[in-house]
Amino acid sequence: MLHKTRGIVLKVTDYSESSVVAKIYTEKFGIQSYLINGVKRPKAKIKMNMLQALHLLDMVVYHKSTNSIHKVSDLRSFPVLTSIPYDISKSSIAMFLNEIIYKSIKEQVDDAILFEFIYSSIELLDHVTSSVANFHLVFLMKLTRFLGFYPDLSFADSCSYFDLKAGSFSKHQPPHAFFIEEKFIEKFLEIVRIPLQEYESLQLNNVSRKYLLNSVIDYYGLHIDNFGSIKSRSVLETVLE
Repeated sequence: MLHKTRGIVLKVTDYSESSVVAKIYTEKFGIQSYLINGVKRPKAKIKMNMLQALHLLDMVVYHKSTNSIHKVSDLRSFPVLTSIPYDISKSSIAMFLNEIIYKSIKEQVDDAILFEFIYSSIELLDHVTSSVANFHLVFLMKLTRFLGFYPDLSFADSCSYFDLKAGSFSKHQPPHAFFIEEKFIEKFLEIVRIPLQEYESLQLNNVSRKYLLNSVIDYYGLHIDNFGSIKSRSVLETVLE
């Protein structure tokens, strides 16, 4: 049966000499795999550059709940990203966020609110004209609300540490290595509280940005099974220095 749905590209794997399997986060069906034939041919209707990480799509797909791989009837980029593919900072952030999202969202079920958050966040990243150096930090903390481990802000203003394991603020240093130090706690709390649309007002130096990025990645790793390492982190850190 044919269905129309919006989609966000997450991963593309070679299937044959001219075809690929694209893992796409769809508005209607969650994360699904789609066989796209002939995409590598010179005159292909659906082109490989439409399947770059976090590109936004309008799709018409065949969907059968018992199938693990589905087929695409029609696919087009919409809206077309105008700056992410060409701006090194934005493209590095997109690559990094794509890896995090792919590791974090594993369910093949629809979640319209989560989908809209990610979709509109990509549009925001594409449209902004000022520095994007802190965008990913604010995005990742907002994403935790949908993933079920948003920080507990009870007593946050009277605490000196954030316990990454417990997901809560603490007056005393936790008895393990997974916590945010006192000297970074004010900026971390600002990242948690600031609306994504206002991320540009967040001021961080390189030392704070790197420390907090590593802490946020640790936070994800502690709360998501089989999260593993993030390969794109080093590229992002180099670009944003």
